[in-house]
Amino acid sequence: MSKVYKHDLLAYDGLKILQKDNLFKFSIDALLLGDFVKVNKRTKRIIDLGSGLGAVAFYLTLKTKALIYGVDIQKEVIELANKSTIINKLDNQVKFINDDIKNVYKNFETNSFDIVISNPPFYKTKNINNQNDNEALTIARHEVLINLDDIFIATKRLLANGGMFYFIHRVERLDEIIIKLHNNNFVVKRLKFVYTKPNKPAKMLLIEARLNGSTGSLEIEEPLYIYNKNKEYTKEILDIFHLGDENYDKKTKL
Repeated sequence: MSKVYKHDLLAYDGLKILQKDNLFKFSIDALLLGDFVKVNKRTKRIIDLGSGLGAVAFYLTLKTKALIYGVDIQKEVIELANKSTIINKLDNQVKFINDDIKNVYKNFETNSFDIVISNPPFYKTKNINNQNDNEALTIARHEVLINLDDIFIATKRLLANGGMFYFIHRVERLDEIIIKLHNNNFVVKRLKFVYTKPNKPAKMLLIEARLNGSTGSLEIEEPLYIYNKNKEYTKEILDIFHLGDENYDKKTKL
């Protein structure tokens, strides 16, 4: 049986995440997404579809007092996430639900969330070479149980009119993403391309889309580089991590 252990959410004092080696652990994707999300005083309810161990939800508690729900189909993952809320004394703000994203709308009033976020599976099932022998890891990274259409339909049901949808994905699927968002009445408002290092193609992109939004105001933000030419984390990444040069080995990968 895989051992449960606590992991600090990098330099965020007091925030702990319970993890297990046989489950998909939180990665840099979650922190990039949490940083990208914009909240304001009017934000009251947020839901994270495919929340995993809750890294994005916990990150967002540093930015808002809004009620945050996380949903994941893997029972063991949700059990750990809910234990983490108690450890972090956030069980009055953050709630995790074990359910299929396709059915989660049944737990809430229609169109009752201000923000929906998702760090969805990146790879289609036909990408056999990318799949992992571990079923839990495969579910987290591959569209074996849910795909983009399912996530966009669920988001449309949950999100209030004019509400914001934030997610991270692979650059090579951008054309498909734009088409599917349009088909579900979403308008892309912000894009940020994420590069592993300079002089290499972008690997990921962060997307902000508004439900039933108006067209003509797309903002493409400055690109984000994870590593510099010396294979060290860039200042932008260290800022997202709340880490400084004096207390962190920048060559260490998350």
